[in-house]
Amino acid sequence: MSVNLAVPERNPATGVGLTGIAKRPVDHLVTVRAPGPMTTGLHSGLVGDQIFDIAQHGGDDRAVYAYAREDYDWWQARLSRRLANGLFGENLTTEGVDVNGAVIGERWRVGPRLVLQPVFGRVPGITFQRRMGVPRWTKTFARSLRPGACLRVLEQGEIWAGDPVTVEDRPSHGVTIARAFRAYAIEPELLPELIETDGLPAALRETLTRRLVQVRQGGRAMSAAGPGTIR
Repeated sequence: MSVNLAVPERNPATGVGLTGIAKRPVDHLVTVRAPGPMTTGLHSGLVGDQIFDIAQHGGDDRAVYAYAREDYDWWQARLSRRLANGLFGENLTTEGVDVNGAVIGERWRVGPRLVLQPVFGRVPGITFQRRMGVPRWTKTFARSLRPGACLRVLEQGEIWAGDPVTVEDRPSHGVTIARAFRAYAIEPELLPELIETDGLPAALRETLTRRLVQVRQGGRAMSAAGPGTIR
C-alpha cells in the first residue's frame, strides 16, 4: 500500500536525541539494498530512510520492516483511533499479505527485482511506547502476536506503492513470524524449536540459547521488550 520513510523527531525516551520511528508514505521510487552491519553500515535498507539509535536498530537482519494494513485495522477497532500507514515505524505497509503468517526464511519478491526475506518480528521498545501513549503498550503489542516482520534484503531493487508481493519460496519447517514471536515473548517452552529454525539471525539465536538455559534453570519468562528491541 505504501513505502514509508522517516521524518526525524526529538526523542526524550532515549539518550540518542532523535528518532526515525515517525514514517510517512512517499510517492517516488525507493531503492532498497542490504545496509551492512548494524553499527557500521548504512543502517536502514531503504535509501532516504534514517535510523539514529544504531546500537538497537537497522542492519542486515532488520533492513526493512513490514506491517499489514489488516493488523492496523484490527488495532484501530480496539484503540478507537485512526492509525495511519507508517505510524508504527514500518517501511512497507502491505495489504493482502499474511505478514505474521510468513515463514521465517521464505522469499518475497516485491516488484520486478527486489527480493526480501522475513527473519523475525518487531520487538517493541520504549520509543514505540512513548509514541503510542497507551498504558503498557509494549506488552499489549507483544501479546497480540501481530508484530509485523523484519526482513533481510536478498536482492537489491526499487519499489513504490502498488508493487505486488509474491512468495517465491517457503521453507518446510513452518515456523511463522507469529509462532516465533510467541516463543520469544510468551511461551518459552517453544524456544528449542525456535532456536533450531533455519534463517533465524545468528545474534538472536545466541540470545535465545542463553535465555533457554535461564528458563531451564528456573528463570522467568523473557520480557516482551527484551534484547534486540527495534524502534
